[in-house]
Amino acid sequence: MKAGFRPCKICKPLEIIKSTPDAIQKLLTQIESDPSHVIKSYELRQSGLDPATIRRWFQKHHGITFTSYQRLFRINHAFKNITQGHTVIQAAYDSGYESVSGFHDSYKSILGMAPSQSKDQQPVNLKRIESPLGTLLICAVAEGICLLEFSDRPKLETELKELGKFFNGPVIQGSNKHFDVLEKQLHEYFNGARKTFDIPLVTPGSEFQQQVWRQLQTIAYGTTRSYKEQAAALNQPKAIRAIATANGMNRIAIVIPCHRVIGSDGSMTGYGGGIWRKKWLLDHESTNKQLSLL
Repeated sequence: MKAGFRPCKICKPLEIIKSTPDAIQKLLTQIESDPSHVIKSYELRQSGLDPATIRRWFQKHHGITFTSYQRLFRINHAFKNITQGHTVIQAAYDSGYESVSGFHDSYKSILGMAPSQSKDQQPVNLKRIESPLGTLLICAVAEGICLLEFSDRPKLETELKELGKFFNGPVIQGSNKHFDVLEKQLHEYFNGARKTFDIPLVTPGSEFQQQVWRQLQTIAYGTTRSYKEQAAALNQPKAIRAIATANGMNRIAIVIPCHRVIGSDGSMTGYGGGIWRKKWLLDHESTNKQLSLL
């Protein structure tokens, strides 16, 4: 805009993304409550929904078709059942498959392993959500949120592989009890109604990285610190470069506020989500802090 260009009239990048339409939310709830039931096109039409419109919505917001979304939920449901002690046959039929061989082929094509190899693994659930700054990816396990990143982060694929390796399980689209809580808190944050987050986090990393990430969470909303000040807070004044590296390896954006660390001269130094997002977040927090003081 500063260069004289107008925002795109098709994707409308400056608009805050609206919440999930009621009709779509009803479908999502139906899938989560009963993954074994495959919603067919004729059922959508009977409900007054256009299958093509539903397909486009899922492709835009989840990167896959409605049919693929349902298939992933069915396999995720089967995976959880197997890890909880169900037999492969039980998991197949409970997930709506009529053929064990068909279930086996679908399972292996999605997860890259046979159902019998899944008993000692833990799935990492994944979900895409929209925000004023673009698409976010959330990952969670039973214990809490383990990833919150912008979908265009350069190292995202590496982070997902690391999580799969750490938890010894596939990263797969599915439901998780922590998703709704985080979405609600993020919505409040972007609307200026929340300054801190209180959701369980799971942050695999070295002891040093854990210390750095814990220290990041002590930086108050609407304030910033330099890398030098972060090093002093950790009682490691000579570890500025190592601390900066650990900041960059933070997988949980916004909630663990690595965007609040800036250069000693006040410059907007590197940020995995992009410098423009870092500036937006800092401006957003600064503005809302000032308003709360009035």
